[in-house]
Amino acid sequence: MSNSYFQFKQFRIQQDKTAMKVCTDSCILGAYVRVAQAKQILDIGTGTGLLALMVAQRSQAQIDAVEIDKAAAEQATENVADSPFADRIRVHSSSIQAYSVRCRKKYDVVISNPPFFSNHLKRKEFSQNVALHSESLQLSELAIITSYLLEKEGSFIVMLPVHETNLLEAAAEEVNLYPYEKLHILEKYKGRQLRIITSFAFNPQPCVERTLYIKTLEGTYTPDFVSLLQPYYLYM
Repeated sequence: MSNSYFQFKQFRIQQDKTAMKVCTDSCILGAYVRVAQAKQILDIGTGTGLLALMVAQRSQAQIDAVEIDKAAAEQATENVADSPFADRIRVHSSSIQAYSVRCRKKYDVVISNPPFFSNHLKRKEFSQNVALHSESLQLSELAIITSYLLEKEGSFIVMLPVHETNLLEAAAEEVNLYPYEKLHILEKYKGRQLRIITSFAFNPQPCVERTLYIKTLEGTYTPDFVSLLQPYYLYM
């Protein structure tokens, strides 16, 4: 693996032009989201195009990938063009706010690994600020925009840290979106919680909660993690 690219089994992610690189938690989200029956998928904040390409590998859906950062959008466009899924993914260099105004369709699945760490110190590099902080997209905006673009029976799947997950849940309830499934991602058994992947839908229902451990206490990947990422990672 190189810092400038990440090679998956069916596609490559070039990432030399973007601040945010391929990371384990994003790969978990891309592999986890259920898309087999989806016809239209929206990826909000696609970055390098990672999530769009991962879900394209497991579906026949048409995918719109929206990215506000111009350099990242250009890189995503290149990554999509070099993939086997170029005919089904369209990258939009735009804020999701502007895209939602001109969008004339609804989506079966909306996925996002959105800005977070809204109360943390800012990094010096602007593109990292856009990717890691919430100035460009408030969680309340994300909930409202998703409720507008999501099909009545659709699913909204989002990954955030614990505090931001709670904030999004409160915002989502205001637009009648309710969590029905949560995947708690932990670094290892008895380790710290990294992220929560929450699945939302319009109809309230009991929320099923599960935990994914990335590594065992011995430092090896857990069987659940291997099973999830095996379709993508070269070394599994």
